[in-house]
Amino acid sequence: MIMSTLLARTGRHRQRYDEDRLRLVAGCIPYRLEKNVENETCSMEDKVLVLMISTPNRDDLVFPKGGWEDDETVHEAAYREALEEAGVKGLLDENPIGVWEFRSKSRQSSCSQEGGCRGYMFALEVTEELESWPEQDKYERKWLPAVEAFKFCRYDWMRDALKIFLKALTKDRAHEEIRETIMTELPTIPVSDTGTGHQTLSPGCSSSSSSGKPSGVQHLEESCTKCVVQGCKVISPITCTGV
Repeated sequence: MIMSTLLARTGRHRQRYDEDRLRLVAGCIPYRLEKNVENETCSMEDKVLVLMISTPNRDDLVFPKGGWEDDETVHEAAYREALEEAGVKGLLDENPIGVWEFRSKSRQSSCSQEGGCRGYMFALEVTEELESWPEQDKYERKWLPAVEAFKFCRYDWMRDALKIFLKALTKDRAHEEIRETIMTELPTIPVSDTGTGHQTLSPGCSSSSSSGKPSGVQHLEESCTKCVVQGCKVISPITCTGV
């Protein structure tokens, strides 16, 4: 086995807690879309694969997650957990799928406040799978169709997160298809090299499109922004305002 040169963080000396003393946790749902789907009209649940991890002596599965520490952003924490526990890298959505409160696995049957967690879950579009990763001796990773993943979720709140994720992904993909349709149907505006045909403006008047783009046409590709957060890419969800 090839040993990973990366090291997983251990201990809770840098753990964040909120004002209610709930332990703050960050995690993600790693996913990829099937490229060769025979039926193009099938639902998103049939097109998307999600990555889950297993633990020894258990048949159920979980998504990678762990403590959010005081020297990192919530995005960095979610990305780090995916790398440490599942050995994947990719594009992390800027906005969380949602926030859930739950008890740590060792306190599931407890009635006290101890062991309470508040978890921030994000979607991670996987672009790279590592052959070795820090915690591969603890976890095995498994790619599953979304429908099958529902059956294996260890916790109800993870099942709820998966449901919300699929609904949001379906909406975003629909917006992307609309954007692509608009872009392919845009008219071609001929440009004259001789300068003839240019609009002459009177003093005090301005062109309706100073950037040279057709008036009344919204260029939706500009609505998707990206930023880099210490080695991990955080992407904003696609927005299609005006469509």
